Amino acid sequence: MLHLGFETAMLTIHFWWRVVLAMCLAAPALAALPDFAQVRSTWRASEARLLDRHGELLQEIRIDPSIRRTAWTPLADISPALIAAVLQAEDRRFFEHAGVDWLAASKAALTNWLGEKPRGASTLTMQLAGLLDAHYRAHGKRRDVSEKWRQMQAAQELEKRWRKAEILEAYLNLAPFRGELTGIDAAARGLFDKRPAGLSDSEALILAALIRSPNAKPREVARRVCALVREADCASLKARTFNVLSGRYPITPAVDLAPHLAHKFVGCGEERTASFRPGKLMRFASSQHPTQQRCPATGSARTDSGDIHSTLDATLQRHVQTTLAQQLKHLAARNVQDAAALVVDNASGAVLAYVSLSSRDSAAAQNDGVQALRQAGSTLKPFLYGLAFEKRLLTAASSLQDAPLSIATGSGQYAPENYDHAFRGLISARVALASSLNIPAVQTLMLIGLDPFAARLDELGFAGLTEAADFYGYALALGSLDVRLEELVNAYRSLANGGLYTPLHFTPGAVQLAPRRVHSAQSAFLVADILADREARALTFGLENPLATRYWTAVKTGTSKDMRDNWCIGFSRRHTVGVWVGNFNGSPMHDVSGISGAAPAWAAIMDFLQRDGSGSAPKPVAGLIQKTIQPAGEPPRQEWFIRGTEPAAETWLAAQAMTKILHPSDGMILALDPDIPAARQQLHFSAGNPPAGAVWQLDGIKQESADWPLTRGKHRLSLIDAGGQLLDQIEFEVR
Repeated sequence: MLHLGFETAMLTIHFWWRVVLAMCLAAPALAALPDFAQVRSTWRASEARLLDRHGELLQEIRIDPSIRRTAWTPLADISPALIAAVLQAEDRRFFEHAGVDWLAASKAALTNWLGEKPRGASTLTMQLAGLLDAHYRAHGKRRDVSEKWRQMQAAQELEKRWRKAEILEAYLNLAPFRGELTGIDAAARGLFDKRPAGLSDSEALILAALIRSPNAKPREVARRVCALVREADCASLKARTFNVLSGRYPITPAVDLAPHLAHKFVGCGEERTASFRPGKLMRFASSQHPTQQRCPATGSARTDSGDIHSTLDATLQRHVQTTLAQQLKHLAARNVQDAAALVVDNASGAVLAYVSLSSRDSAAAQNDGVQALRQAGSTLKPFLYGLAFEKRLLTAASSLQDAPLSIATGSGQYAPENYDHAFRGLISARVALASSLNIPAVQTLMLIGLDPFAARLDELGFAGLTEAADFYGYALALGSLDVRLEELVNAYRSLANGGLYTPLHFTPGAVQLAPRRVHSAQSAFLVADILADREARALTFGLENPLATRYWTAVKTGTSKDMRDNWCIGFSRRHTVGVWVGNFNGSPMHDVSGISGAAPAWAAIMDFLQRDGSGSAPKPVAGLIQKTIQPAGEPPRQEWFIRGTEPAAETWLAAQAMTKILHPSDGMILALDPDIPAARQQLHFSAGNPPAGAVWQLDGIKQESADWPLTRGKHRLSLIDAGGQLLDQIEFEVR
């Protein structure tokens, strides 16, 4: 025994003579290591954090695909069980040595010298030096003597400048644990779906066993875990280890309130601020202030901390998300799987809530409903009527004919119908817009012209206008254009702001552009007043419906063809709110209208915004005058007119609608059927509001009957009153 002790001592002395010799002959100058404050301030997570206007966390989103690091965790927020397990596994005399555990190093040297299984003796401080700078890490599978000595020197230098608690905190935050999981927060969340403070004894042991070889096979990790505890505990720990290390290690976002907006920010460019990466030689800027980057797509300011500051309000965001979830649940039986909502501040254009939500059955839950292109339905009608008012082609009291209509187009006859397939006859423009009647809207577009209306939509920021106006045809009045919820909300916001348009913004630091006038102040007021008119809306929607708020709001619903999209867009004095419901895969909903689909969610969001109950109507702008009128078929009322368009008398009885040939329509092309006897192929002439004694003329020849045998050729059909005056005239062709 004495002989063995003497031999061991001699071997140990020989080892340290070799270390001293290597130090004297080959040790280069030490690379400068940072202090704790520098490491902490330059450490970067692989996740960007989206914050609301008050600094509250809204969303985590990964931006670094090469590694997974989440939040830096202070030592006080790490489970004592984990700290104890790591010290037991890696550095039992951590609080006793000054960077190098000479006793452990000597034992390791002796073991290696005797040719037994190699063992290391790196303290946590030595390992931290390697994590901070690759210069202090092994360049091969194992360190040589000079590399080991440099690491020891670096560890001793760290111990002079850092407190023990700082060394331990930095080590646990920088150490790799498993796969791409680096740092204790990522490891705890990825492996156990919990924060480091809540780690149990068994979980702490598994994490401690991973440090020495993070990607070892589960069997090897389990062996190490058992080596740290009593043999009696081994069976259950092995089972837990195999279970934990058997699959992928996803990290659930700490908060998941705005994933689509977070992706909008991150997707605006590939530029990133410089970040600290373990194992890379660190270079520190002299300034301690975070730099900023400008995101070109959103105008956002992102700091070096990875935080993105937004204009959103977390409380409102949660309410909107909950509201949409409840509405999707309510509509689930009607094949409604997706929804989106946007809330903006009218004055500033700041986006306050941005939500896209899908049910479990959605076929495309990752789609962003705020940005998705969907058919506009009736939501474009306010801009159509506003343009007609502005051009003084219509007033809110003008009479429009709600009757069957057929328009010849290059691809055939276009015959619009109302939502309920009914016709109301003469109707005022106010009621036609508020009650969302389709045929008067098409007549208004015919009056204005396709090109001027398309130009107005372009001014309002609708980017879907990629073709000439003729491509969309008169169906443009009924929403044949594909639009985004963001575009619709901001277009309605221009009405709320008296006709002035500015882009929306998502960050407090976004550059504000000067307002651009799109509508006249007078036409914007008229449209808003009509959209707020509960009685004018009642023809289609009744007096009691979700649009009838107890405070002033102007609102419009819309439903696209085959009930594939459902909209509700409206504004108060302070906010504009837009809601869309439907299916991202394009499948139709089952009997879902604007009132039953998007409107209830819109009303719930607006009620939350106006929970104090206030909200007065806007004051009339200059250039308007109010008159008592009585449009045809409607009770007398006070009506607003742009000055110069008002009737001369105090009370105005609207004239009857003009007489119009309804069938055949102008430009219609008919074809004879060779399988039907010629005598049975007839065309019936019809007209709307014909006066008594009116007669038909075909190619200048008076017709005794409204039924005419078809004859090949081009023909001109006229309707003449009893006095010989031409009432209407069209042309058609028979082939």
